[in-house]
Amino acid sequence: MSPRSASVNEEMRRRSRERLLQATVELIEERGYEATTLADIADRAGSARGLVSYYFPGKRQLVQSAVHRLMHLELAAALEREPRTEDGRERMARAIDAILGLTQTHTKLMRTHMASILEGEGFIQCAEQQRLAALLENTVVRWGAEDPGAEYPMLRALLMGAVVALLVPGVPMPLPRLRAELFTRYGLDWELGVPPPVDGPGATAVGRRPVRSPRH
Repeated sequence: MSPRSASVNEEMRRRSRERLLQATVELIEERGYEATTLADIADRAGSARGLVSYYFPGKRQLVQSAVHRLMHLELAAALEREPRTEDGRERMARAIDAILGLTQTHTKLMRTHMASILEGEGFIQCAEQQRLAALLENTVVRWGAEDPGAEYPMLRALLMGAVVALLVPGVPMPLPRLRAELFTRYGLDWELGVPPPVDGPGATAVGRRPVRSPRH
């Protein structure tokens, strides 16, 4: 039997790594951070325990990479869904909705992620985070930022702040209100992206809140 080519080996490593990342997402959602072990993750992924340590220095790094991968996948799907568009304002709206929406569909995972970032280890750079960053930077460019290099960190900070506000136990901010604030900041009409249901007192005011003109 001839040895596998370098490209085949690389593809096998990529798939193995992605199975670990997906297993991490599933188990954190099911059991929480403390109750999930690296052995559990390896078992769910169908991988040897040693592979986890080969790819990731620890559980916290693995979890952050898993969340960044999920965010990248969700953002890419939102930007490319039908009807596809090159309109920068629509793409910005889709990006905001995709990230905020993860707090509703993956609440436990996103809360774990934000707690990890706010602890001593801080923000961990990884391949998944770099892919996510590239997609968000491209969104900022297409939106028409005068200085994309300055606007991207601002968008990232605003999204992180909104995610934290949505996830605070007991006193979360309403998603429609936070979305309205972000849409105002970026001059987006409420109807762009995927508008969430708006219920309760002041709902009409949120849905019809005027927005600033875009800067492009």
